[in-house]
Amino acid sequence: MSTIKKSGIITICGRPNVGKSTLTNAFVGEKVAIVTNKPQTTRNRICAILNRGQSQFVFMDTPGLHKARTRLGDYMVNVVKESVSDVDAILLLVEPIANIGAPEQQLIDRIKQLGCPAVLVINKVDTLEQKEALLEVIQVYSRAHEFNAVVPISAKNNEGVEELLKLLEGYLPEGPQLFPEDMVTDQPERQVMAEILREKLLLCLDKEIPHGTAVEITRFVERDDEVIECDATIYCEKNSHKGIIIGKGGAMLKKVSTRARQDMERFMGTKVFLQTWVKVKENWRDNPAAIQNFGYKCDD
Repeated sequence: MSTIKKSGIITICGRPNVGKSTLTNAFVGEKVAIVTNKPQTTRNRICAILNRGQSQFVFMDTPGLHKARTRLGDYMVNVVKESVSDVDAILLLVEPIANIGAPEQQLIDRIKQLGCPAVLVINKVDTLEQKEALLEVIQVYSRAHEFNAVVPISAKNNEGVEELLKLLEGYLPEGPQLFPEDMVTDQPERQVMAEILREKLLLCLDKEIPHGTAVEITRFVERDDEVIECDATIYCEKNSHKGIIIGKGGAMLKKVSTRARQDMERFMGTKVFLQTWVKVKENWRDNPAAIQNFGYKCDD
Protein backbone atom coordinates (compact mmCIF):
# COMPACT_ATOMS: atom_id res chain seq x y z
CA MET A 1 0.00 0.00 0.00
CA SER A 2 1.35 3.40 -0.96
CA THR A 3 2.43 5.82 1.78
CA ILE A 4 2.45 8.77 -0.63
CA LYS A 5 0.17 11.58 0.57
CA LYS A 6 1.48 14.50 -1.52
CA SER A 7 2.53 14.58 -5.16
CA GLY A 8 3.19 17.29 -7.68
CA ILE A 9 4.86 18.32 -10.92
CA ILE A 10 7.74 20.80 -10.91
CA THR A 11 9.26 22.15 -14.12
CA ILE A 12 12.94 23.07 -14.29
CA CYS A 13 13.53 25.68 -16.99
CA GLY A 14 16.26 28.06 -18.11
CA ARG A 15 18.63 28.88 -20.94
CA PRO A 16 20.87 26.17 -22.49
CA ASN A 17 23.81 24.89 -20.45
CA VAL A 18 22.65 26.39 -17.15
CA GLY A 19 22.67 23.02 -15.35
CA LYS A 20 19.06 21.78 -15.61
CA SER A 21 19.98 18.16 -16.28
CA THR A 22 22.69 18.19 -13.59
CA LEU A 23 20.10 19.43 -11.08
CA THR A 24 17.53 16.84 -12.22
CA ASN A 25 20.06 14.04 -11.66
CA ALA A 26 21.06 15.53 -8.28
CA PHE A 27 17.41 15.54 -7.17
CA VAL A 28 16.79 11.87 -7.92
CA GLY A 29 20.31 10.67 -7.07
CA GLU A 30 20.56 8.83 -10.37
CA LYS A 31 21.46 9.67 -13.94
CA VAL A 32 18.19 10.08 -15.84
CA ALA A 33 19.14 13.12 -17.96
CA ILE A 34 22.26 13.37 -20.09
CA VAL A 35 24.76 16.03 -19.10
CA THR A 36 27.46 17.75 -21.16
CA ASN A 37 29.08 21.19 -21.17
CA LYS A 38 27.54 21.84 -24.59
CA PRO A 39 24.29 23.83 -24.92
CA GLN A 40 21.06 22.21 -26.17
CA THR A 41 22.00 18.76 -24.89
CA THR A 42 18.42 17.97 -23.80
CA ARG A 43 15.95 17.75 -26.71
CA ASN A 44 12.89 16.21 -25.08
CA ARG A 45 11.02 16.87 -21.87
CA ILE A 46 12.47 14.36 -19.42
CA CYS A 47 10.45 13.34 -16.41
CA ALA A 48 12.39 12.37 -13.26
CA ILE A 49 10.60 10.89 -10.24
CA LEU A 50 11.67 11.12 -6.60
CA ASN A 51 9.82 9.42 -3.74
CA ARG A 52 10.81 10.94 -0.42
CA GLY A 53 8.94 10.12 2.75
CA GLN A 54 5.25 10.68 2.02
CA SER A 55 5.92 12.90 -1.00
CA GLN A 56 6.39 12.15 -4.69
CA PHE A 57 8.18 14.81 -6.73
CA VAL A 58 7.85 14.70 -10.51
CA PHE A 59 10.55 16.92 -12.04
CA MET A 60 10.38 17.95 -15.69
CA ASP A 61 13.78 18.72 -17.19
CA THR A 62 13.27 20.83 -20.32
CA PRO A 63 15.46 21.78 -23.29
CA GLY A 64 17.16 25.16 -22.90
CA LEU A 65 15.14 28.06 -24.30
CA HIS A 66 17.09 29.33 -27.29
CA LYS A 67 16.59 30.97 -30.67
CA ALA A 68 15.50 28.14 -32.95
CA ARG A 69 17.36 27.72 -36.25
CA THR A 70 15.90 24.37 -37.39
CA ARG A 71 12.60 22.49 -37.22
CA LEU A 72 14.12 20.46 -34.37
CA GLY A 73 14.95 23.76 -32.64
CA ASP A 74 11.31 24.88 -33.03
CA TYR A 75 10.19 21.62 -31.44
CA MET A 76 12.58 22.10 -28.48
CA VAL A 77 11.34 25.65 -27.84
CA ASN A 78 7.70 24.45 -27.93
CA VAL A 79 8.53 21.72 -25.40
CA VAL A 80 9.74 24.40 -22.96
CA LYS A 81 6.66 26.57 -23.43
CA GLU A 82 4.28 23.63 -22.93
CA SER A 83 6.22 22.32 -19.91
CA VAL A 84 5.68 25.46 -17.85
CA SER A 85 1.89 25.13 -18.19
CA ASP A 86 -0.32 23.28 -15.68
CA VAL A 87 2.38 22.48 -13.10
CA ASP A 88 2.54 22.93 -9.32
CA ALA A 89 5.74 25.00 -9.29
CA ILE A 90 8.37 26.30 -11.67
CA LEU A 91 12.11 26.49 -11.02
CA LEU A 92 13.82 29.18 -13.07
CA LEU A 93 17.46 28.14 -13.12
CA VAL A 94 19.91 30.95 -13.86
CA GLU A 95 23.65 31.58 -13.70
CA PRO A 96 25.05 34.03 -11.12
CA ILE A 97 25.13 36.95 -13.57
CA ALA A 98 23.51 40.27 -12.60
CA ASN A 99 21.78 40.65 -15.95
CA ILE A 100 18.54 39.20 -17.32
CA GLY A 101 18.98 37.84 -20.84
CA ALA A 102 16.25 37.36 -23.45
CA PRO A 103 15.61 33.65 -22.60
CA GLU A 104 15.20 34.44 -18.89
CA GLN A 105 12.90 37.37 -19.66
CA GLN A 106 10.72 35.15 -21.88
CA LEU A 107 10.39 32.59 -19.10
CA ILE A 108 9.65 35.27 -16.47
CA ASP A 109 6.89 36.65 -18.75
CA ARG A 110 5.45 33.12 -19.05
CA ILE A 111 5.60 32.63 -15.27
CA LYS A 112 3.71 35.91 -14.78
CA GLN A 113 1.03 34.82 -17.27
CA LEU A 114 0.51 31.52 -15.45
CA GLY A 115 0.56 32.95 -11.94
CA CYS A 116 2.22 29.73 -10.80
CA PRO A 117 4.53 29.52 -7.74
CA ALA A 118 8.04 30.17 -9.00
CA VAL A 119 11.41 29.70 -7.32
CA LEU A 120 14.51 31.45 -8.61
CA VAL A 121 17.43 29.02 -8.37
CA ILE A 122 20.85 30.59 -8.89
CA ASN A 123 23.17 27.77 -9.96
CA LYS A 124 26.98 27.59 -10.22
CA VAL A 125 27.53 29.73 -7.10
CA ASP A 126 30.78 27.78 -6.64
CA THR A 127 32.15 29.83 -9.56
CA LEU A 128 31.70 33.15 -7.72
CA GLU A 129 34.90 34.62 -6.29
CA GLN A 130 33.01 37.19 -4.22
CA LYS A 131 29.77 36.13 -2.58
CA GLU A 132 28.58 39.79 -2.56
CA ALA A 133 28.04 39.39 -6.31
CA LEU A 134 25.19 37.02 -5.44
CA LEU A 135 23.25 39.88 -3.83
CA GLU A 136 23.41 41.84 -7.10
CA VAL A 137 21.98 38.86 -9.00
CA ILE A 138 19.15 38.51 -6.47
CA GLN A 139 18.36 42.25 -6.67
CA VAL A 140 18.20 42.27 -10.49
CA TYR A 141 15.81 39.29 -10.61
CA SER A 142 13.71 40.52 -7.67
CA ARG A 143 13.01 43.70 -9.62
CA ALA A 144 11.83 41.63 -12.62
CA HIS A 145 9.47 39.33 -10.69
CA GLU A 146 8.36 38.62 -7.14
CA PHE A 147 9.61 35.06 -6.83
CA ASN A 148 8.21 32.90 -4.03
CA ALA A 149 11.77 32.08 -2.97
CA VAL A 150 15.38 32.51 -4.09
CA VAL A 151 17.83 29.63 -3.55
CA PRO A 152 21.56 29.71 -4.44
CA ILE A 153 22.99 26.27 -5.27
CA SER A 154 25.78 24.36 -6.95
CA ALA A 155 24.07 21.39 -8.64
CA LYS A 156 27.44 19.97 -9.68
CA ASN A 157 28.72 19.92 -6.08
CA ASN A 158 25.31 19.06 -4.58
CA GLU A 159 25.37 22.27 -2.51
CA GLY A 160 21.96 23.64 -1.53
CA VAL A 161 20.08 20.77 -3.26
CA GLU A 162 18.77 19.34 0.03
CA GLU A 163 17.53 22.78 1.17
CA LEU A 164 15.85 23.28 -2.22
CA LEU A 165 14.03 19.93 -1.94
CA LYS A 166 12.72 20.80 1.53
CA LEU A 167 11.40 24.11 0.18
CA LEU A 168 9.76 22.48 -2.86
CA GLU A 169 7.96 19.93 -0.70
CA GLY A 170 5.79 22.83 0.48
CA TYR A 171 4.45 23.33 -3.06
CA LEU A 172 3.26 19.73 -3.49
CA PRO A 173 -0.52 19.42 -3.19
CA GLU A 174 -2.15 16.55 -1.33
CA GLY A 175 -2.90 13.69 -3.66
CA PRO A 176 -2.02 10.12 -4.69
CA GLN A 177 1.25 9.12 -6.30
CA LEU A 178 1.47 9.78 -10.02
CA PHE A 179 4.05 7.09 -10.86
CA PRO A 180 4.94 3.63 -9.42
CA GLU A 181 7.41 3.75 -6.51
CA ASP A 182 10.24 1.96 -8.32
CA MET A 183 10.19 4.34 -11.30
CA VAL A 184 12.85 7.08 -11.65
CA THR A 185 11.96 8.29 -15.15
CA ASP A 186 9.08 8.10 -17.65
CA GLN A 187 11.55 7.57 -20.49
CA PRO A 188 11.39 4.05 -21.97
CA GLU A 189 14.61 2.05 -21.47
CA ARG A 190 15.35 2.18 -25.21
CA GLN A 191 15.08 5.98 -25.13
CA VAL A 192 17.44 6.24 -22.15
CA MET A 193 19.96 3.99 -23.96
CA ALA A 194 19.74 6.19 -27.09
CA GLU A 195 20.25 9.33 -25.00
CA ILE A 196 23.28 7.85 -23.22
CA LEU A 197 24.90 7.12 -26.59
CA ARG A 198 24.07 10.64 -27.81
CA GLU A 199 25.64 12.10 -24.67
CA LYS A 200 28.93 10.33 -25.45
CA LEU A 201 28.85 11.73 -28.99
CA LEU A 202 28.42 15.23 -27.53
CA LEU A 203 31.29 14.67 -25.11
CA CYS A 204 33.73 13.10 -27.56
CA LEU A 205 33.12 15.14 -30.73
CA ASP A 206 33.86 18.77 -31.49
CA LYS A 207 31.73 21.73 -32.47
CA GLU A 208 28.59 21.32 -34.58
CA ILE A 209 28.90 17.64 -35.55
CA PRO A 210 27.29 16.11 -32.44
CA HIS A 211 24.30 18.46 -32.64
CA GLY A 212 23.61 17.01 -36.08
CA THR A 213 23.44 13.46 -34.69
CA ALA A 214 20.47 11.36 -33.67
CA VAL A 215 20.43 7.84 -32.26
CA GLU A 216 17.92 5.09 -32.97
CA ILE A 217 17.87 1.83 -31.00
CA THR A 218 16.98 -0.72 -33.66
CA ARG A 219 17.18 -3.83 -31.46
CA PHE A 220 16.77 -4.28 -27.71
CA VAL A 221 16.67 -7.86 -26.40
CA GLU A 222 16.87 -9.05 -22.77
CA ARG A 223 18.38 -12.55 -22.89
CA ASP A 224 17.64 -15.36 -20.41
CA ASP A 225 21.12 -14.90 -18.88
CA GLU A 226 20.15 -11.24 -18.15
CA VAL A 227 22.53 -9.81 -20.76
CA ILE A 228 20.94 -7.06 -22.87
CA GLU A 229 21.69 -7.04 -26.59
CA CYS A 230 21.38 -3.52 -27.97
CA ASP A 231 21.86 -2.42 -31.60
CA ALA A 232 22.08 1.33 -32.22
CA THR A 233 22.29 3.40 -35.38
CA ILE A 234 23.87 6.85 -35.20
CA TYR A 235 22.56 9.23 -37.86
CA CYS A 236 24.55 12.27 -38.97
CA GLU A 237 23.92 14.93 -41.63
CA LYS A 238 27.02 14.66 -43.86
CA ASN A 239 29.37 12.02 -45.24
CA SER A 240 32.33 13.96 -43.85
CA HIS A 241 30.71 13.80 -40.39
CA LYS A 242 30.33 10.03 -40.72
CA GLY A 243 34.08 9.68 -41.21
CA ILE A 244 34.79 11.80 -38.13
CA ILE A 245 32.34 9.82 -35.97
CA ILE A 246 33.89 6.50 -37.03
CA GLY A 247 37.44 7.86 -36.72
CA LYS A 248 40.72 6.43 -37.93
CA GLY A 249 40.43 2.66 -37.92
CA GLY A 250 37.10 2.96 -36.11
CA ALA A 251 38.82 4.42 -33.02
CA MET A 252 36.30 7.21 -32.30
CA LEU A 253 33.24 4.98 -32.69
CA LYS A 254 34.85 2.41 -30.38
CA LYS A 255 35.60 5.11 -27.76
CA VAL A 256 32.04 6.49 -27.90
CA SER A 257 30.48 2.99 -27.81
CA THR A 258 32.64 1.78 -24.89
CA ARG A 259 31.77 4.82 -22.75
CA ALA A 260 28.07 4.48 -23.65
CA ARG A 261 28.03 0.76 -22.83
CA GLN A 262 29.55 1.40 -19.38
CA ASP A 263 26.84 3.96 -18.56
CA MET A 264 24.11 1.71 -19.98
CA GLU A 265 25.28 -1.12 -17.72
CA ARG A 266 25.15 1.19 -14.70
CA PHE A 267 21.63 2.33 -15.59
CA MET A 268 20.28 -1.15 -16.37
CA GLY A 269 22.19 -2.92 -13.57
CA THR A 270 23.29 -5.71 -15.92
CA LYS A 271 25.73 -6.53 -18.76
CA VAL A 272 25.04 -4.87 -22.10
CA PHE A 273 26.26 -6.07 -25.49
CA LEU A 274 26.21 -2.93 -27.67
CA GLN A 275 26.69 -2.77 -31.44
CA THR A 276 26.74 0.59 -33.24
CA TRP A 277 26.48 1.70 -36.86
CA VAL A 278 26.73 5.15 -38.48
CA LYS A 279 24.45 6.31 -41.34
CA VAL A 280 23.97 9.61 -43.17
CA LYS A 281 20.55 11.29 -43.25
CA GLU A 282 21.01 14.74 -44.75
CA ASN A 283 19.30 17.73 -43.11
CA TRP A 284 17.20 15.49 -40.84
CA ARG A 285 16.83 18.35 -38.31
CA ASP A 286 14.63 20.17 -40.86
CA ASN A 287 12.67 17.07 -41.84
CA PRO A 288 9.47 16.66 -39.75
CA ALA A 289 9.16 12.93 -40.58
CA ALA A 290 12.76 12.25 -39.52
CA ILE A 291 12.39 14.35 -36.35
CA GLN A 292 9.28 12.36 -35.40
CA ASN A 293 10.99 9.07 -36.24
CA PHE A 294 13.74 9.86 -33.74
CA GLY A 295 11.18 10.31 -30.94
CA TYR A 296 10.64 14.07 -31.07
CA LYS A 297 6.96 14.80 -31.69
CA CYS A 298 6.87 17.48 -34.37
CA ASP A 299 3.93 19.34 -35.85
CA ASP A 300 4.20 19.63 -39.61
